[in-house]
Amino acid sequence: MGNAMLRGVVAFIPSERCQSFLVGDLKEMPLDRTLDLSKRQLRRLPAAACVFDELVKLYLSGNNLSSLPPELQGLKKLQLLALDFNCFEELPASVCRLPQLCILYLGNNRLYSLPGELSELKELNTLWLETNCFTVFPQVICELPNLKTLHLGYNRIESLPNELGQLEELRSIWLAGNQLAAFPPVLLQMHFLAIIDVDRNKIRRFPGLSHMLGLKLIIYDHNPCVNVPVVGEGVRRVGRWADCSDDEEDEGSKAASDTMAEYREEHLEDEHTI
Repeated sequence: MGNAMLRGVVAFIPSERCQSFLVGDLKEMPLDRTLDLSKRQLRRLPAAACVFDELVKLYLSGNNLSSLPPELQGLKKLQLLALDFNCFEELPASVCRLPQLCILYLGNNRLYSLPGELSELKELNTLWLETNCFTVFPQVICELPNLKTLHLGYNRIESLPNELGQLEELRSIWLAGNQLAAFPPVLLQMHFLAIIDVDRNKIRRFPGLSHMLGLKLIIYDHNPCVNVPVVGEGVRRVGRWADCSDDEEDEGSKAASDTMAEYREEHLEDEHTI
């Protein structure tokens, strides 16, 4: 039996011994304090991965994880945790006990709510929750004082709470692919926002945004809007009228995709500075 086939068979056996086989030898602390266990077909995280108390970055993307061991909370210096593209239906309690965590990727899971304990992550500045099952905005997010980037795209959220305005450090909010029927009023009060993405919602009319002096980019493409948002000088708009031609629609879609790609590249550079 080949090694690849063996790994495929072992992946379906959730025992500690079998899952440890999938991650290989974890006897020494990585020199760069980064452990990448992405795409290992893991169904559980072996306890051996939680012994490096100096670890700063842990990538677990693209596995079959639905829970994490309590030993994870021993990684007190962890700053980045990537759990995207897994099978989480709820956020493990151990994640909320990582005092230095500042970047948390939870996109492409099965989350529909967040625990109140998330508010304990006072250093969290980047939270990605795209492509989950949220129908209501998770209120606990409003208790993250240092949050700068929030990505909640491609859920089923219909409105934003007024308490969101308390996040004075927030600079970019990504809400594409939700069920917003109107431009969220709370965003009009957040003059410090630099990026607002409400692409692919159900917004018919946009209010004026020229009073938002910090705004640099507004993405409003693919809404049934009857007007274009009025913005201040130098603000980039990505969108078009609802009754635009197919050529114009394609151009708007490409612009939105390019903008998101640019942002992802910039964000990856931020990861390297940790």
